[in-house]
Amino acid sequence: MKNVIRIGGASGFWGDSAIATPQLLTAPVDYLVYDYLAETTMSIMARARLKDSHLGYATDFAAITMAENLKTIAARGVTVLSNAGGLNPSACRAAILKIAEAQDVDIKIAVVAGDDVMPLLAILRDENVTEMFSGLPLPAKILSANAYLGARGVAQALQRGADIVITGRGVDSALLVGALMHEFQWDWRDWNKLAQASLAGHIAECGAQGSGGLFTDWKQVPDWDNIGYPIIECAGDGSFIVTKPPDTGGLVSAATVAEQILYEIGDPAHYFLPDVISDFRNVHLEHVGEQRVRVTGAVGLEPTANYKISATFQDGYQLEVGLAVRGIDVVGKAQKTADALLKRTRRMMAERGFGDYADSVIDIIGAESLYGPHGRRGDAREVMLRMAVRHADKNALEILRREASSPGTSMSPGTSGALGGGRADVKPVVRLFSFLLDKRRVPVSVELDGNTTRLSQAAEVGGEWHPSARVAAPFFPSPTGQRTTITVPLVRIAHGRSGDKGDDSNIGVIARSPQIWLWLRENLTAEKVAAYMAHLVRGEVERYEVPGIAALNFVLHRALGGGGMASLQSDPLGKCYAQMLLDMPVEVPAELLGAEN
Repeated sequence: MKNVIRIGGASGFWGDSAIATPQLLTAPVDYLVYDYLAETTMSIMARARLKDSHLGYATDFAAITMAENLKTIAARGVTVLSNAGGLNPSACRAAILKIAEAQDVDIKIAVVAGDDVMPLLAILRDENVTEMFSGLPLPAKILSANAYLGARGVAQALQRGADIVITGRGVDSALLVGALMHEFQWDWRDWNKLAQASLAGHIAECGAQGSGGLFTDWKQVPDWDNIGYPIIECAGDGSFIVTKPPDTGGLVSAATVAEQILYEIGDPAHYFLPDVISDFRNVHLEHVGEQRVRVTGAVGLEPTANYKISATFQDGYQLEVGLAVRGIDVVGKAQKTADALLKRTRRMMAERGFGDYADSVIDIIGAESLYGPHGRRGDAREVMLRMAVRHADKNALEILRREASSPGTSMSPGTSGALGGGRADVKPVVRLFSFLLDKRRVPVSVELDGNTTRLSQAAEVGGEWHPSARVAAPFFPSPTGQRTTITVPLVRIAHGRSGDKGDDSNIGVIARSPQIWLWLRENLTAEKVAAYMAHLVRGEVERYEVPGIAALNFVLHRALGGGGMASLQSDPLGKCYAQMLLDMPVEVPAELLGAEN
């Protein structure tokens, strides 16, 4: 048993950079983990499988990443773990085996199966299963339905000697957790070690986001062209160090790691995973060398009895068109063009017996339309007019698809016509439908060398979950007496990161000093954030405290226009939401401005 296991985070999404794998192979690593399956990606794969039953997996993983690096990976004895299998892990394995045969590489590839719960749908429909957020019934036609599996299948595959493990849907951290459980032979009820391993997986799962990518203070991050991908050095006690390969760009610091900890999480006291409920509130970050941050303090609780199931279904069609508009009074010209196109196509649809658009969004990109009342249009002289519409009938959207090119000769001066030199495609809308399912109803198996082993227990089955009392941070009242205040943008005293979960977005806000943290706790309320983001948020805003990293986490419910592939917004994943909030003016005591770092 090794004292330290080194794991490289080689992919954060389907489409991540090809530089990651060869870069990480220059460093001593035991494992490479590749995360491909964002909720949006599952929708894309479902749509691909509709067209071709042999698709539904991350084809680039086999055709590019493995094809270009398999010989080096095998020669160095590095184990590969990936959820690139998506909705069709067996096809992904077959593609890699074909490449291995052509390159004369002897490799053992395991598939973790069982996340596909489509065979249960008829029974679940009879049981009146409902969506866990909206309470709506199961749609008539489901395209895919997959459980977020835990790490035991991965660990079992490694125990059986797999060199590459391909999975379908699972929680993003399961790949790294499975490696550590196999290597250190931890007990599956050692909740604190499972929580630490899950946090390590959470930091590594998004590739270079864990090593300086998307950092608020982006000017501090050197060499984006060769940004270093994260390496997690895990010890047997559960602690780990975040670092990156030598001679690479990027930045590993307490601040960059803190931002990634808050990425796409809800309540940091109860981060639900199949193998453990993790509490990240009192995580401690410590610089232990150049580009090295040690992470400790995650606490674990027994998991629940259920898996989260994400199903996808088609809900009509959507179209996105874009026009470049330039010149004098460009915003007015773009708006008038959009209004005219919608008015014209609505009339044409009605003449042909179609109903109105189910939804429509107009964005004037370059005029800060997504910022709503906080936009600063200034003196823009070029914008992109973006129109996104939805309809139940594909043929109705074909009308706008054709008409969208006409402004190039019939409307405002300075219109360049459709971007990209051609007409946009009408695409099916694929939505998510999430529900809970008893873990005991989801059989998980490992397939290797033609043999299939079913796991007797794929995840710990806990009891019914009841929210535990939160441990509040100490309260420090503001000093009395008159204080000089200065109005500054929030970014002056904090940094942050935002992400998505379905139709919800989260914004993590991290104080730049302990003194500022105390001020943020008292003054940056959920009500203030809700008011500032009101033009985008349709639900409530919740606030959670994360005292270990001096942070607040805000969860904005129903803030993404449906989220992912179902959203018509130009930022359906909430990537810019933290940047928006960090621009909010705040009135702070003048003495705090000398404390920020």
